[in-house]
Amino acid sequence: MKEALSARWYFPLLVAVVSMLALMVLVIVVSDALAGHALGPEARTAWQPHLAKVDAALARGDVAGAALRWREAYAAALASRHWEGLVEVGDAYRRLGELGGFRPAATAKARQAYLAAFFRARQEGAVAGVLRVAEAFAELGDREVVARCIRVAEALAAQARDAYGRERVRVFAEGWAGQKGSLR
Repeated sequence: MKEALSARWYFPLLVAVVSMLALMVLVIVVSDALAGHALGPEARTAWQPHLAKVDAALARGDVAGAALRWREAYAAALASRHWEGLVEVGDAYRRLGELGGFRPAATAKARQAYLAAFFRARQEGAVAGVLRVAEAFAELGDREVVARCIRVAEALAAQARDAYGRERVRVFAEGWAGQKGSLR
């Protein structure tokens, strides 16, 4: 008579090896998925040297050079996967548009960078980031987006049970409410 596969001496060894291989594949897949989000500190701030070149070109009055460097800074800020760089490149593009005489187009492009920064700050749970974006939109006079940013910052601070964050949101909201009348 034939012996059942499970009764053979190598069956437990085979099950152990297959289980270990499956576990190793699972660990590799999970670590690879998480590694994409775990950028090093140099990637998080890689946009800063590019932005310094934008500012240097603006100081020289080189609008074309600043625009070229701005694209590099914007690409690096997008690659950083964080909100800080996007806010800074949005501010830089507004300065570029002011100097180059294309303020409306620069404002539109800065708005795109600020919106991307808003979504990233919200995703990170960064109350400071959402408030910084709200500040940028307040400078643009966009009351609706500022109000939305304040609501999101309040929710993030409440969710994190962050008393300091709640206080920062309250102070910002009160200051903005006082300025809102002057924006009209």
